[in-house]
Formats: sequence, structure tokens, C-alpha cells
Amino acid sequence: MIPYPSWLNAGDNAWQLMAATLVGLMSIPGIAILYGGLVQRKWVVNTMFMAFTGFSLVLVGWVLWEFKMGFGEPLTPHWPGILSAFVGRPGTVVGSASEQQQAYIPLVNGNDLMPSFRFPQSTLAYFHFAFAAITPLLFLGSVIGRMNIRAWLLFVPLWSTLVYTVNAFLLWGGGWWAAKGALDYSGGYVIHLAAGTSGFVAAAVIGPRLALDRAHGVPNNLPMVAVGAGILWLGWNGFNGGDMYFGGHNAAAAVLNTNLCTAVALLTWVVWDLFIGPQRKPTFLGAINGMIVGLVAITPAAGFVTGIGAIYIGIIASSIVWLAWNYLSKVPPFNKVDDALGVVYTHGIAGLAGGLLVGIFADPAMAVYLNKDGSTAFSTSGWLYGNADQLWKQAGSAGTIIVYDAVMTFLILRAIGLFVKLRAPQETLETGDLAVHDEEAYPAETAVATVGAAATATSAPAPAPDVEPAAGDANSG
Repeated sequence: MIPYPSWLNAGDNAWQLMAATLVGLMSIPGIAILYGGLVQRKWVVNTMFMAFTGFSLVLVGWVLWEFKMGFGEPLTPHWPGILSAFVGRPGTVVGSASEQQQAYIPLVNGNDLMPSFRFPQSTLAYFHFAFAAITPLLFLGSVIGRMNIRAWLLFVPLWSTLVYTVNAFLLWGGGWWAAKGALDYSGGYVIHLAAGTSGFVAAAVIGPRLALDRAHGVPNNLPMVAVGAGILWLGWNGFNGGDMYFGGHNAAAAVLNTNLCTAVALLTWVVWDLFIGPQRKPTFLGAINGMIVGLVAITPAAGFVTGIGAIYIGIIASSIVWLAWNYLSKVPPFNKVDDALGVVYTHGIAGLAGGLLVGIFADPAMAVYLNKDGSTAFSTSGWLYGNADQLWKQAGSAGTIIVYDAVMTFLILRAIGLFVKLRAPQETLETGDLAVHDEEAYPAETAVATVGAAATATSAPAPAPDVEPAAGDANSG
């Protein structure tokens, strides 16, 4: 039996691996099931295929070069300003030495911003892979129903390399905004603001779905939506509970805050629908929207706020996104872009709102990391606790993410467009899964064998109407 290294804590390691797996389940099958239930029936297989291939593409790139770009040594340490700590130097984490050594983020642990990790580098790489993988899958909700599969297979590794790693390094890897004190506990900016921004740009570049497809806004399978949404909600406990990097009391508080904010945001959306909404009716899809907004909004804040702060964030963020969903969507440029599942609202705007609210509600008694001598390694506070500057740091880092991600997404898509069509052919748009994969989720005819008879009868039930959410119905997670 190989003895444990002195730095290894089995409990912390087990929790990080479990948290990472919960986050992975949010992608597959969570996002695949949720989006598969929301889209038009002719795009179910394509949607799930893109989710599984995107997940796989990120993993390969992540362990070979991307992890070190997000969490390694700075690539250009002697450059001026933000460029000195903009992205890490590419490198692999595959190999016995890398995989079994103690987890270490040079600009974080090396600068005493956080105490030493008590698990191996392979655990840290796996944990952050799950975060990297879900981001382009969320983005997928903006371009469902018209993106060429070949363009998708090129886009995912390029975007993960050139965009996601920069976001991660700037805010999590000890990069420029992390050093300035900007906060993003678990990805409100790195993941959700990025997905909303990039998805919106991609939807604008690729163009809208077919007019007939946009005209129908009913999901093809609400039970699938419910299952996918449930996996996302409970999987989020790993999303936010794992970012303390140890299985302690702070992680428990982050998990509680996550669920509390989510429940409040869901109920807030229902109240808006019931008393202010166009139909004055609460809808299941509206409740799912509220749930997702709550999960996203608490993501940058879960370990930095109290339960009371989580309640306020749920109410405020859900109200902001509900108003944006129902009113901002009617004005340019939002009414000109076919963001199929409304990712810009429930991820982009919700992530932005949650990140800004951290600058208000961050409590200095939460997320306190101590050095070995008992001194404070890290703590933070928001405007309500006398630190008004935090709000400006949150706004500045959000602006950086929005501008950089929008520009890079546009350039990546234009570069891919030089080699393959970004948009699927017209015939494919009309046919869907059968044209792309020679498969379909719901075959049009079902053979039914009669019991106790030699003959069989073949029934052709009337197909369910071809429907999918227009920009403005239920969306992603």
C-alpha cells in the first residue's frame, strides 16, 4: 500500500472529487436533458450530441494545455498592466509527477492569498475541468437549431483556449483582477457572464432560426425539462460547495446559501408572473427560469454572503432578469438577435447582477482563510460593510469579461467561417436530426405487436407539433 503524502487530507480530496462529479453531471446528462426537452423535437438528438461532444472536447484540451493557461504561471509576467497577468503559460497536467503532486496555483498559494491545498493536482484539474466544460454547453442554448455541427466542433476548443482560460486566470488563477481584489466565488463572471455574452454574439453572427421554428414556443417535452432542471439544481451544490477547496463549515454555508437563493428567486419569478405578467398566470417554465436565475446569481456570491444576503440576491436578481426578459427583450439589440433559449438573460444578466451584488452584500465574516500561524490569509467585505470600492472592482472586472469575450467570440467565429459554414444548410434546418445524424428522438411510426395474434398492426400516431422555445420562453441552466 502506497502511504499518503503528509499534505493529503482524504476528506478534502473525496469532497473535491464528489463536487467535481456533481458539476459534471450538470453538463451530462443535465444540460443535455434540459436543452433536449426545450428544443423543437427535430433538434433533440443534435442538441444532446453537441452537449456530449463539447464536454469531451474540453476535457482533452484542458489536461493537455488549458489548465495551466487558467491556473499556472503567467505567460507574460514582465508586460505592463493587465497584460502581466492576463493568461497562464500552456502546459500539461498529464503524467505521474503532475497528477500526483500537491495541488498548487502559483499566483494564489504562492502569494499567500489562500492556504495550501490538501489534495493532488489531478483533483484540482478535474474539478476545474467540470467548470470549463459546462460553459460552452450553456452557450449552446443561444445557437441551437442552426449552428453547423462542424463549426461547433472547431469552436469549442478554440473558445475554451482563447476565452475561457483568460477569464479563469484573471479572476481565479491569481491574475490581474484577482490581484486587484475582484470577487467571483464560483463563476458568475467566468462562466455565466461569459456564456451569456458569447452566446449572444454568436447568435447574432450565425443568424436566426427559421421563421417557422421561431414562431412556435412550446418545449417538446416538459418532463425532460423538469428532470434536467432538477439535476442542475442539486448538481449546483458541487458547483458552489466545492469552491472552498475543503470540506469544512464554509462549504456547508455556501451550499445552504445556494439553495436558499434559488428557492427565493424561483418564487420571486412566480410572483411576478402571477401579478404582473402578460397572462397573470404562473407557468412551470417561468419557475424554471427563476430557479436558474437564482443558481446563477448566487454563484459569484455563495461563499461571501450570509443567508440573509442570499435572500436579497435571489429577490433582486430574479426581479431584474424578469423585467429584462419581458421588456428589455422588446428593444434593440435584444429584439434583433435570436438567442434561442434566452441565455443572455438567465446567464449573462443574472451573472452580472449576482457579481455586482457581491460588491454590496459580501460579509467579512464569511469565507475567511487562515494562514498556518492563525493570521488571516483572505477575507473580503462589500459596500454594506464599509467597502464601497468593492462594487467598482466588480463592475470593472465584469466590463473586462464582456468586452474581451464579445470581441474574441466574434473573431473566432469569423476565423472558423473562412473554412466551414457557421450556419447549417437550409435543407438541414428544415429537417433537423435526420439530416445531420440519420437519427431522431421520436420516430414518426411505432410498430405495435398484437398479443396472441399472428398479425401485427403498425400505427402512425399524429406527430406532436414541431415546436421550440422562441427567444423569450424557457431557457437553460
